[in-house]
Amino acid sequence: MAWFLLLIAGLLEMGWAIGLKYTEGFSRWLPSVLTLGAMVGSVLLLGLAMKSLPVGTAYAIWVGIGAVGTALLGMLLFGEPATAGRLISLGLIVAGIVGLKLSSPA
Repeated sequence: MAWFLLLIAGLLEMGWAIGLKYTEGFSRWLPSVLTLGAMVGSVLLLGLAMKSLPVGTAYAIWVGIGAVGTALLGMLLFGEPATAGRLISLGLIVAGIVGLKLSSPA
């Protein structure tokens, strides 16, 4: 269950990171409320996952999911460049996430 909570927390992190773009500096109320909700939900779920997962593993995976997902969504939604170097780098982050998961005692 902790791994599932961590996955959802990472997805919510992607949501709030992308949501920040739509808030226009928190000047738009609906995107701002949704972004703040995703922030709170992400941190709460991360905290619940850390009850049974090692803190370093959980935090690194949470950040990794958020970073990779946000970078990919940036490419898809905002036309950010999808260069070979960026994609290889994102692949390395994914490899790190998988490695942490496989080597975790929990």
